[in-house]
Amino acid sequence: MKQSPFYLPRQNQSVDSRIVVALERISEAFRVLLWKESKENALSPIQIQLLIFLLFHDKDKCKVSYLASEFNMTKATISDSVKVLLSKKLMTKVPDPNDTRSFSLSLTTEGKQIAGKAASFSSSIEKPIGQLSADQKQVMLNGLLKLIHDLNQSGVITIQRMCFSCANYRSEKGTHYCNLLKAHLAESELRVDCPEYQMPG
Repeated sequence: MKQSPFYLPRQNQSVDSRIVVALERISEAFRVLLWKESKENALSPIQIQLLIFLLFHDKDKCKVSYLASEFNMTKATISDSVKVLLSKKLMTKVPDPNDTRSFSLSLTTEGKQIAGKAASFSSSIEKPIGQLSADQKQVMLNGLLKLIHDLNQSGVITIQRMCFSCANYRSEKGTHYCNLLKAHLAESELRVDCPEYQMPG
């Protein structure tokens, strides 16, 4: 117990522990805001997250197996949520012309409307971030990108479409370079979710 960052004597003497606890508080804020949004639409939090994901990502990522990896859930759990969203006519199945057993998911007009409104659920968190200085934002983003990458490498979280784990990214003497863009990237240009992301071979 004494090794836990939630153990107050350790927490009060360790910056690392306080950062962990602070991140846990922020994750709680996301849960509260997502629950509020889901209750307003008579949906579960994961169902809201699925709608938002489908709204902003290409159809090749809108398959049950990919969504299961994206949200670190079983295919059965995702399938259950998809069934509810299909029954509510918030999404439809789009058959794969090359594989009759495969399909992707697409939002209906009503699904897009709900997803568009729900996507702003995090505005209460974005607002105070907007009040930070440019330097504070950059330090925060750099730290979070490194943390996400390390958690991905250790297997705690799965799919990440960020620069650090992309086949097109390389680091050159402390600078960032994108082979796809054929250009160096400023730290402010590093992406968390890149539409051109390619998994390493």
